[in-house]
Amino acid sequence: MEQVSAQRISSLDDEPPLKQPGVGVTFPSPSPKRPGNPRSSLFRKHYFPNTNSTQWNDWHWQLFHRITTLEQLYRYVTPTEEERQALERKDWQFPFSVTPYYLSLIDLSDPDDPLRKTVIPQIAESHISAGEAADPLGEDHTSPVPGIVHRYPDRALFLATSFCSVYCRYCTRSRLVGGHTETLEVQWDRAFEYLAQHTEIRDVVISGGDPLTLSDERLGLLLGRLKQIKHIEMVRIGTKVPFVMPQRITPALVKVLKTFRPLFINIHATHPNELTEESRQACNRLADVGIVLGSQTVLLKGVNDSIATMTELFHKLLTVRVKPYYLFQCDPIVGSEHFRTSIAKGKEIMDGLRGHTSGFAVPYYVVDTPGGGGKVPILPDYEVSHDEKGLCLRNYEGKEFMYPDVVATQGPL
Repeated sequence: MEQVSAQRISSLDDEPPLKQPGVGVTFPSPSPKRPGNPRSSLFRKHYFPNTNSTQWNDWHWQLFHRITTLEQLYRYVTPTEEERQALERKDWQFPFSVTPYYLSLIDLSDPDDPLRKTVIPQIAESHISAGEAADPLGEDHTSPVPGIVHRYPDRALFLATSFCSVYCRYCTRSRLVGGHTETLEVQWDRAFEYLAQHTEIRDVVISGGDPLTLSDERLGLLLGRLKQIKHIEMVRIGTKVPFVMPQRITPALVKVLKTFRPLFINIHATHPNELTEESRQACNRLADVGIVLGSQTVLLKGVNDSIATMTELFHKLLTVRVKPYYLFQCDPIVGSEHFRTSIAKGKEIMDGLRGHTSGFAVPYYVVDTPGGGGKVPILPDYEVSHDEKGLCLRNYEGKEFMYPDVVATQGPL
């Protein structure tokens, strides 16, 4: 990752004065009737009074001022007992990091704020439940060379960096991420060599960490090297940057990204509160140059596990040309029990989406199977019966309809 210079961004005088625990400010909720993002603006003016809007909207500034410790968090909010215990642990393996921008989206007076739960550690993460594992998807077992995961016949995962601007507490790769400057570039040459040798690979997914935290130059190099491998037909990037640090989606970055076509970007979307004026601008900037956008959402208990929340999220995504693609059952990583819902809850949400909104707003609900078996789609029970009369199907209203299945009724040829 490009090194961030304090002189380039601002001075440390921009660091907000240390507040006593309990001092917090409630900002207005985002409203489609208000232009811009009043929460973000008021947060900046209150906590960073010496920072102007140009600095705030510089992604380097956002990276440089990430909140990464309990002491820094106390400047903005009184942590709950569960949060304090987690952040005081000396043996904590998975780091804590959140950008000022993303923190501004959180109602800091509400310990149950959905976004707060996803980024601020809780002591529940230290509890290991049955079936949990550091590498639940068995990625390490399907990694032929460092930086490459080759699980499916024609697709490969390219882990370009171990760095994220914000660390989601339920991250599947929490065992790998956390370096503050690591790009894993020392592995790139072997990864490119592997991709070039395996001509069956036509689709490469760039992930990490978050690839869009790399500099424009590093991303340009990465995409350029992939473009030279003729049998690679498409590239996908997995990122949460447009929602946690939308300032990163600059015209210069977009110019680099559009050099590789077809390019697809899957954005990690968690909750409707992430759809702000800044994130909308970021998504539209990407879509305007022909980049195809999809979303990947993890089903999380107490965060987005309701039909109403998911419907609002997927509707808002479509307004910025992001197609809801995957709804993931939360992977059983170590310390994730407090995040995981039942499969029945996921089916209930899918049942409440299909038929009640446009099909374009309905993602695939999948379980990424433990042990490296790949993604398996999960559907509510729409097939009532299947016999010699045909296929009996249940629609979204609960009504049953018979389809005359030719295979079931036709005799010998």
